[in-house]
Amino acid sequence: MTREGFGSRAIAIGGFAAALMAAVPAAHAQDKVVVFAAASLKDALDAVNKACEADVGEVATVSYAASSALAKQIEGGAPADVFISADLDWMKYLSDKKLTRPDTEVKLLGNEIVLVAPSDSTVEAKIEKGFDLARLIGDGKLAMGDFKAVPAGKYGKAALESLGVWSSVEGKVAQAENVRAALKLVSTGEAALGIVYATDAHAEKGVRVIGTFPENSHAPIIYPVAQTADSKDKDTPAFLKCLQSAKAGALFKEQGFTVLTPSN
Repeated sequence: MTREGFGSRAIAIGGFAAALMAAVPAAHAQDKVVVFAAASLKDALDAVNKACEADVGEVATVSYAASSALAKQIEGGAPADVFISADLDWMKYLSDKKLTRPDTEVKLLGNEIVLVAPSDSTVEAKIEKGFDLARLIGDGKLAMGDFKAVPAGKYGKAALESLGVWSSVEGKVAQAENVRAALKLVSTGEAALGIVYATDAHAEKGVRVIGTFPENSHAPIIYPVAQTADSKDKDTPAFLKCLQSAKAGALFKEQGFTVLTPSN
């Protein structure tokens, strides 16, 4: 894909994110719990949100994007009640600014990162120290989240550095605004390979997993959740409690997540 094409896609994704943001204040006017959640949670959290309706008394309004983008939006005053990050760093970023309620923060889920190819690709590889990733990519691109900000991109870069192959593929990387956008580049064949969460690969039939990155090649992948400091919705505690319930845990596990909290 041309640089212009990637630029157009980024603009389109940015526009979509802006549209989501525009809808959030209206949701607050309807007195609903508003959740800002990492893009990789979409399939699982949509199911959990629906399952929690009976406990919470409503279906929450959820906006999905990169954890980095959501944290910056909350910092800028966006009206969110709950933040679910794909890493500890962005939760700490808000906590340090006193924009979350630390007593509500919980390490909710765990995940893995995998190397994926389009479903019709015949590429095979063993992910290990010094594996020839550059050869596997060939003249194509390696799709991953923005490795300076997006958690999946940061985990991916760390893993490639740990395995000693980052320098050989850095020039082939196509950075995406969030991990789901990176996944899309692979499923449509616009990128030869991609680094995404195992749960993303589980949710997308247009890709196949080539291998899983060793756990010791990157920091543990942890999704923390917390209520924001400015949360006003009375149903927020009920939503947080339901996220940690047995029925929510079963739905998260169904999508490939590891549940880190004991069920309520």
